[in-house]
Amino acid sequence: MQSFVEAEARAAVRPQRRADVEAALGRIRDTGVPVLNIDLIYGIDGQTEESWRRSLDAALAWRPEELYLYPLYVRPLTGLGRTPPEDDREWDERRLRLYRHGRDHLLAHGYEQVSMRMFRRRDAAPLGPDDHACQTDGMIGLGCGARSYTSALHYSFDYAVDMREIRSIIDAYTETGDFSRARVGRWVDAGEARRRHLLQSLLQAEGMPVAGYEERFGSSPFADFPGELGRFEALGWLDGEAPAGCCGSPRGARALGRARSRAVLPGVRAAMAAYEPK
Repeated sequence: MQSFVEAEARAAVRPQRRADVEAALGRIRDTGVPVLNIDLIYGIDGQTEESWRRSLDAALAWRPEELYLYPLYVRPLTGLGRTPPEDDREWDERRLRLYRHGRDHLLAHGYEQVSMRMFRRRDAAPLGPDDHACQTDGMIGLGCGARSYTSALHYSFDYAVDMREIRSIIDAYTETGDFSRARVGRWVDAGEARRRHLLQSLLQAEGMPVAGYEERFGSSPFADFPGELGRFEALGWLDGEAPAGCCGSPRGARALGRARSRAVLPGVRAAMAAYEPK
C-alpha cells in the first residue's frame, strides 16, 4: 500500500492560522512522501466564488497530488448548528454552486476528477493495483475519534461537541486497556452493504462495474434499487453508456449526478435520529 499523508487545510469552521498551515505543508513536502493530499471545505458562511477561488489557488500553489472538496456539514450543538447560516434550500444551492466552481477550477488547472470529492493531478505518478478501494477494502483508524470498518461492522469511539463530554471521551480512551472491543458502532446488514457499495461506486467518476456488484452480492443493482436508479436515470443523473475499463453497463454518474451523488444515503437515518447529541 502506497504511503499517504493528509494535510487538512480546513476552512474557518476549524480556525487555523495560515502560517501554521503553510509550515505544516512545507514539512510534509520536505519528507518526500509520494502523495500530498489537501482537504478543503466549501459552503462556510460568507464564502463567495472569489474567496473560494483564493483558497483553491493557495492549495494549488503546493501542487498536491490530490485535492478533496468537502461540503460543510453542520453538526448539532455546534455554533453553526445553533444559528444556521440561511434557509436550507438556499444553502444547498449555494454549496452546489461553489462545488461546481471548485470542480471547474481544478479541472482547468491540470486535475482530473476521480470521485465527487477527489481530484488528482493528471501528471501524478499512478497509484498502482494496491490502491485502497473503499467499496471492498476495510479500514483501521488509529487514535481517539478514528473510525474503522470491516465488511460487517462500522465502528469508532464516541463523538461529542461539548468540551466536558470531549474530555470524558478522551479520558476513557486513554484508560482503555483492551482494544479488542468496540462500544460505539453499527452492524452492516446485507441490505446496507449493498446500498453502501452502490453509494461509494456512484461517487466514482468511472461509475460502477455491474459485474463486480453481481459477483459480490449475487444480484443486480437495478433489481436491488429499481426506484432509486430509475429516478436518477429519469433526472438525467446517470450515464447509460459503459465508460472505458468498466464491465457491463455500469451507468456511471454524469457530472450533474456526480455533484448530487450523496443523495443515495445509507439506511442509517433512524439510528442518527435516535442518537442523543453530546
